[in-house]
Amino acid sequence: MPACLGTCRFVRRSYYLRDLRTRRLRSRWQSGVGSTLNTASVEFWFEFGSTYSYLSSARIEDIAAAAGVPVLWEPFLLGPIFAEQGWDDSPFNVYPAKGRYMWRDMKRLCTKYCIPFTRPSRFPRNGLLAARIACLAKATSELWLPEFTRVVFQANFAEVREIGDPAEIRSILDSLGQSGAQLIEQAQAPENKLRLREQTRRAKELGIFGAPSFVVGEELFWGNDRLEDALAWADFRTGEARR
Repeated sequence: MPACLGTCRFVRRSYYLRDLRTRRLRSRWQSGVGSTLNTASVEFWFEFGSTYSYLSSARIEDIAAAAGVPVLWEPFLLGPIFAEQGWDDSPFNVYPAKGRYMWRDMKRLCTKYCIPFTRPSRFPRNGLLAARIACLAKATSELWLPEFTRVVFQANFAEVREIGDPAEIRSILDSLGQSGAQLIEQAQAPENKLRLREQTRRAKELGIFGAPSFVVGEELFWGNDRLEDALAWADFRTGEARR
C-alpha cells in the first residue's frame, strides 16, 4: 500500500486513469472546433470544513479531464443546511461513533489515493472567509479558483493551519500570485456576502444536504464515493445528446 509522501500527483493520476479504464469512463469528447458542444458538466459542491470534500477536491480534476467532463466549482456553507436538520455542529461530532469511523476512513482513503492527511486540531474549522473568496473567484471566472480550493483544503487537512484566520487566507492567495489583501477586502463586501448566501440557498433548492455533492443536470450524487458515478452519468448524457 503506498505511503502518503507529499502531493504524489503523478501516482494519483496513474491510479485514476487505471480506475477510469476499469469503470469504462472513456471520454466521448471529440477533438477540434466545437468539441464541447452538448457536453454535460458536473457541478462540484464543496464545503471547506468537509473532510470528504477535501478528498474530492484532490481527485476531481484529473478524473474529469480523463473522462472529458467539464467541472464547475461550487462553494457553499453546510452550517445553515445542518441547522435546518436540527444540528448545531457537524454530524461527525454529534454522533461520536460516526466521527470515529470517518477519521479512520479518511486515513485509509488518503493512503489509497496518496493524498497527504493530518487530523485537524479542531474540527470543523471555519471556512466562511475561504468560501467568500471562492464565491468571488467564481463570480469573476477566475482560473485560480480550483487551485485556491485545493490549497485551502490541504492547509486544513494536511498542514493543520487555521483557515478561518484572514492572515492564512491572505498568505495562500499571495502564494498563488494574487493580491491577498485586496481580494479579502472584496470578499467581505456586502454584494459578495450575498453571493455566498445565494449559493447556499441554491444548494438547498437542489436538494443538497451534505458535502461533497455532485450535480449533473437534475441528478444529485452525494459523497466522495459517488464522484465516479457522477462523471459516468455526465458521460452518458453527453453521448445521448450527440446521438
